[in-house]
Order: sequence, then structure tokens, then C-alpha cells
Amino acid sequence: MATSYLSPGVYVEEVDRGTKPLEMVGTSTVGFIGESAVGPVNQPILCTNWSQFTKHFGDFKNSKYLAHAVYGFFNNGGGRCFIVNVGDDAEADAKKKAAKYIGKDNGPGTRTGLKAFDDLDDINMVAAPGQTDPAIQDAVLSHCENARYRFAILDSPEVIEKGGVDKLVKPRDSKYGAYYFPWLEVYDPYKGNVFMPPSGYMAGVFARSDAERGVHKAPANEIVRGALGLKYAITKGEQDLLNPKGINCIRSFPNRGIRVWGARTVSSDASWRYVNVRRLFNMVEQSIEIGTQWAVFEPNDHRLWKRVNRDITAFLLRLWRQGALFGKTPEEAFYVKCDEETNPPEVVDAGQLIVEVGMCPVKPAEFVVFRIGQMPAGGDVAE
Repeated sequence: MATSYLSPGVYVEEVDRGTKPLEMVGTSTVGFIGESAVGPVNQPILCTNWSQFTKHFGDFKNSKYLAHAVYGFFNNGGGRCFIVNVGDDAEADAKKKAAKYIGKDNGPGTRTGLKAFDDLDDINMVAAPGQTDPAIQDAVLSHCENARYRFAILDSPEVIEKGGVDKLVKPRDSKYGAYYFPWLEVYDPYKGNVFMPPSGYMAGVFARSDAERGVHKAPANEIVRGALGLKYAITKGEQDLLNPKGINCIRSFPNRGIRVWGARTVSSDASWRYVNVRRLFNMVEQSIEIGTQWAVFEPNDHRLWKRVNRDITAFLLRLWRQGALFGKTPEEAFYVKCDEETNPPEVVDAGQLIVEVGMCPVKPAEFVVFRIGQMPAGGDVAE
């Protein structure tokens, strides 16, 4: 409707900007599943600090691993997590215990175990602290694979079998999880120094790295806050055996403290070898999915294709400028294709809009090699 201007003067009007630019989704919300003697069971509870956790689930004396994992998460930089308590049943055998963690899909609001996380959309990482049963770890990996935008943080056994670290076996192959060894020595106000699984502490390291550097930075070479020691002191030779298997080590270095010294997934696919690559793609894919909802039911023509191309290009350009994508120019770092080639008449007639996106993620400098040789006395140094 046209506005009537009758008196001379300046008129200010608000106009619709159209679509909003794509925004990056969060990457640091964790879903913890574990056992506590107090608190609600199979009901996801949001906690944003340690006090909120203790209000619902008690402190270190009320759970074997869960409390220490959540404390380590917040202490290392985590800020937001959901807790699912499956109940503390010390007499349950391995099969019944695994069934509790796997859970049942009884419908919205009544799901149990890992399936209780299906009611939530904003979880980015999942951990079952201290649970090293292959059935439970397989369930956590499957949950993250099915959810698509989640990443599993898995614990190694506390005690390794006779024969040394080369007998340590990682979980099944998956690009949606990482595996950490060994357990951490931490302080318990009731028991003194105890060994605890690293997954909760690692989730906090992930969150801290995301906040300080971005999800594209590998969460490695980072201090583990609250760790006083390690169950096993890993040597370089021992890590030479573990790293190719996708087992990430936590090591103690003189004058540098206890640090995460590995950044691999448990995948055998070289394209998804590194944790930061998988998590970067999780973030980008989810951001695009949420940020392009406006396009649904729009007229599927050249104007729509151009608008979608523009929005995704602007989003990826921002990532490239932040250092998340590899390339001297945007053209080397990514491409977005949405035109007649990706959307021929038969695709349009089927009600589909197809967009091709390619990215070149940055990968961590896992092996830093200096080649040093002698030079003749008095020789010039080449520039």
C-alpha cells in the first residue's frame, strides 16, 4: 500500500531486509549420560554451572563417574550441558546396564537412556563417562551417526590388559567419535586423589577451544585443567603405536603440564581423520539447514537459486576469513553451485532445489618436521 506524502519534509520508513544472513550454530553443548543415586531419571536436565548440577544430582559422593565428568567439563571451559541420569543400580549385570544406556523410544517426553536426547536439537557432543562396554560405546556412536550433527567422546578402559598399550583396542570404525587414553588422576573431596575417565574433561577442552579459537581448531595441545596426574605415563614410543589406531593420548610434559596430545577420530577414512574436520562439517551442515528454512515453498526459479547461492557464499566467506577453510582465495577454499545444471526441469518438477557445496577444511599440523643440515663455513645463507 502506497504511503501518501502531503506535507513537505523528511520521512523515515522501515523496509524488510529480506532473508537474514546464515549464522553459525553452537558447537559446545554436551549431552552427558550416566548414573547418580539422586535426581530425576531419564529426564534431560539442563545445567549451565556446577551448582545447578549439584542441586539436581548431588555431588561426588552420589555418583561414581558422572559428577567428576561434569565438574571437569565446567572446570575446563564448558558452559552448557544436558544430563540424563539412568539411575544407580550397582547390581545390574553388563547386559541390563547396556540396555539402560541404550534406552527405549516410548514417544516424546517418555524416551529413556540415550534416546532421551532425541527430544533435544541443540546437543553437539555426547559422552557416557566411564562406560567402556563395547555395547554402550557402539550405542553412543550410533546415536551420533543417526543424529548427524553430534560427536561422541569415548573413554578407554581404566586398566589395560597385560601386554602393554599395543593391546589397547579402539571402538568400531566411525567418523563421529574420538577415543581418549589414559584416565586422569583428580582430587575427590571425600576420597582424596582418584582416577577418573577423561571424557568429561575432554568435552570441556572442546568447548574451550571452540570459544577461544573456533571449531576448526583441533582440540589438542591443550592443558587439561584439574588433572593432577595420569593412570599411565605414555612415552613417545607408545604413542607411535596408538596414534595410527586413532587412540588419542593425554600426556604429561616437563614444564608444560598435562596436555591432550591427539586429535584423531576413530575413522579409518583419511578424509575424516581429524576431530576438527568432522566437527567443522557438523557445524556448517547444521547452520545451512537451519539458516535456509526460509527457502521452503518459495517459487523455485532463478531468483531463488541466486538468493540461496548468495547466502551460503557469504556464510562460507566468513568462515574462510576466520581461518576455517584452506586456500589463498575464496575460490580455492570453497564453491557453491545452484543453477540450471543442478536443477534441471525434472528436478524442479519433483519439487526439489539442489545446491552443491564444496569446502576445503584446514587440517592440523600433526607432524611438524624441521630439516636441518650443515652449511659450509663462510657460505652465504640463501634467502
